Amino acid sequence: MELGILFHFAILLFGGLIFAKIIHYFHLPDVTGYLIGGLILGPSVLGLLSADAVEGLALVSEIALGFIAFSIGSEFKLDYFRRVGMTPVVIAVFESFLAVAAVVLGLLAAGQPLPFSLVLGAIAAATAPAATIMVIKQYRARGPVTETLLSVVAIDDATALIAFGVCVAVAQTLTSAAPVSLAWSIFQPVLEILEALAAGAVLGVLFSLTLRFFKTSANRTALVIAFVLLTSAVADALALSALLTTMAMGAVFANLCRKSGDVMALCDTITPPVYMMFFVLSGAGLNLAILPTIGVVGVVYVVLRVAGKMAGAWLGGTVMRADPKVRLWLGPALVPQAGVAIGLTVVAQRVVPQYAEVVRAVVLCGTLIYELVGPAVAKWTLQKAGEIERGA
Repeated sequence: MELGILFHFAILLFGGLIFAKIIHYFHLPDVTGYLIGGLILGPSVLGLLSADAVEGLALVSEIALGFIAFSIGSEFKLDYFRRVGMTPVVIAVFESFLAVAAVVLGLLAAGQPLPFSLVLGAIAAATAPAATIMVIKQYRARGPVTETLLSVVAIDDATALIAFGVCVAVAQTLTSAAPVSLAWSIFQPVLEILEALAAGAVLGVLFSLTLRFFKTSANRTALVIAFVLLTSAVADALALSALLTTMAMGAVFANLCRKSGDVMALCDTITPPVYMMFFVLSGAGLNLAILPTIGVVGVVYVVLRVAGKMAGAWLGGTVMRADPKVRLWLGPALVPQAGVAIGLTVVAQRVVPQYAEVVRAVVLCGTLIYELVGPAVAKWTLQKAGEIERGA
């Protein structure tokens, strides 16, 4: 008897509920339980979720990431930026590019060729917002570190694309016999970011106007789901970053619509099961077998990326004279890495195929480590910053 996709949905939800309950005894965030539960239920351990099943449920991830991006975008209100200025932008630039520099220099010191070091180092800039957002929501964290963190992980997607575009362009120039336009390779990711922001802004305006015609909670719930799905679909159709496009849509909507807070409250009532399935599915996609394969290159990447992020966050905060808590505690909360980084490995496979296998193995291994450790580190960081209430 073949149980099919509905059985897999049930496994995701049961797994999330059970392992979140277990993880509470260790005082760790729910999202850590979801990831560990997925890892145990997935192909690496029990096999209740096969590799084919994980791949067939990719739609769950797309929907969850759409709502996560929308939620992050809604925090980008003009009054916030009037209050803090360019601080989050400067911190995001410093922590992204110092992570790249640390990994590139570390790999060169380990004897790796420059083109390979540039490609792998560029991927170090990416940060995964999803796990961090879940920790913030679960513990209702509030304060300057939390505010800055939300902004930085959103901007980080853009800085990662720019860093990757620059490094890959240089790597191609060094390895390709055919002429490569360095200027165009650098400008192309900037253009893609601008296109994603423009598309998201248009949809945000349309969402704000459309909401006026629907007054009941049921209709508004349906409408927000429709616009999040539509924005992700438009981004995919235009080959743009779905995360950036949906963030832009959420930001424009939050600034134009006086009822945006009510709409976000409606999102909070419908998204928990989606997020649960997404993280259990993410855990199932982690592969324990790659751990022994990464060697010195993997150790350099995993350790120096974190060191670069922490140093960059501290330096950016110091330059902008940010709150002392932001300077001290923001960096460790930037550990998680997942979707964007894995997506960049796919691009790397096309532009520098000679390094594809090693790059993918190292990034997937880093994802495994960062995703399992990252949520607990984020919780600890926000506790140390005094932004999680005692007993929350």
